[in-house]
Amino acid sequence: MSTEKRKIEVLIISDIHLGTYGANANELNNYLKSIDPNIVIINGDWLDIWNFSGNYWPPEHTENLFLILEFIKQGKPVYYLTGNHDDVLRKFSDFKMDTFELIDELVLELDGKSHWIFHGDIFDLSVGSKALWLAKLGGRSYDYLIRFNRFINNLLISAGKERISLSKMIKDNVKRIVKSKVSDFEKIACERGIEHGYDYVICGHVHKPQIEKIVTEQGSIMYLNSGDWVENCTALEYNEGQWSIFYYFHDFQFKDVVTETEEETTP
Repeated sequence: MSTEKRKIEVLIISDIHLGTYGANANELNNYLKSIDPNIVIINGDWLDIWNFSGNYWPPEHTENLFLILEFIKQGKPVYYLTGNHDDVLRKFSDFKMDTFELIDELVLELDGKSHWIFHGDIFDLSVGSKALWLAKLGGRSYDYLIRFNRFINNLLISAGKERISLSKMIKDNVKRIVKSKVSDFEKIACERGIEHGYDYVICGHVHKPQIEKIVTEQGSIMYLNSGDWVENCTALEYNEGQWSIFYYFHDFQFKDVVTETEEETTP
């Protein structure tokens, strides 16, 4: 890895879930040390307050906090947008200190384009008030599943085989089962974004890195998702008028990133 830091105009990361076994804090720390962003946006679930345990807080999680604090010390704007796993912080929304802001959503103008940025859980019925206890139970079970998945992957790698994602298999199956009963928050978010005249809507929440053009009867909008640092280890980067997804496990090996142009599709 090069010692020269890579310049980034805007960085968006989400769903780090510090305080859980699933958080890939070491990988995120390595990534943050390799870049020099002008603006940093943490789009929800940085701290996993739902599943936080006083018995687990390794040094790399503390280091992650200090790396973000270092950006603030350097005078870089750092926005922490609240998510569902850290929703308790919403009572402190609009808190500001130096270049740090704790907010629920952000509208950012970049090169003449408006970007509506928020975590996404507000349009997800599965984490609504009536289903909150089930969502929290699922979050804790998910953390245990990630730990078991890593054990399995270590065995597979030692045997020369590829990794598998048990959590992705389960989530995909669950989505197929409940698809007709729950609202697609991505579709709703894009519809709201079009109604308000935004050019981009950017979320986290679903742990699925994505860049896609969404077209409806009301118009079109670019939908972006920053993914997560539990399974995918991805970030959204903005440079020279272009968004791209950085994949930690691929791009440090000099493989191409997924760019906005390549991923534009019309359903």
